[in-house]
Amino acid sequence: MFKLSLQKQQLNPIVKGFTITELLIGIAIVGLLVAIASPSLNQFIVQSRVDNEVSEIHRLLLAARNSAINSGKNVTVCPLKGTTCSTDWQQELSVFTNNASTLANNKAFDSANEELIKVKSKISENDTLKFSQNIIIFSPTGRLVSGGNGKFSYCPKGYSDLSRGVEISLSGRVYATSDSNNDGKDNNRSGTVVSC
Repeated sequence: MFKLSLQKQQLNPIVKGFTITELLIGIAIVGLLVAIASPSLNQFIVQSRVDNEVSEIHRLLLAARNSAINSGKNVTVCPLKGTTCSTDWQQELSVFTNNASTLANNKAFDSANEELIKVKSKISENDTLKFSQNIIIFSPTGRLVSGGNGKFSYCPKGYSDLSRGVEISLSGRVYATSDSNNDGKDNNRSGTVVSC
């Protein structure tokens, strides 16, 4: 008899798993959690993209200034269209040395006689990058040759509160913007909110 009941248990093993009701409740809970977390996740992704772009611009400008000081030549930063600087700052940004120290020669890249130091890829399609000047030229002293103080403003589409920027002083120093008044928005050194 004991042998018979043991054989019966082996023929009908207990099946473990989820019922359809348990499965639907589990899916509903996961869906609810995703719906709650999604806006924060999107904002985190945009914030990471903005931080990365601002850091890249900051490093690009530091590389240009250091190259000017080390090479003893003017160094230009601009969006190149062919071999001439344009004013579309949303495109690829190029850093190159200049053989001649005249402003006219600093607005064009001569691949035969000048060195292309660094290139930054264009920004995300829907975002905006603006710069307050037409061109950036560092002299061998590290100071700006072109214009005066300059401001980059990077604004992600649909998230204006996450806008950030980079500023260049006439002395050639480069500063990233920060939230100086704890309102959740980056401010320029003058205290105004970064915007495009």
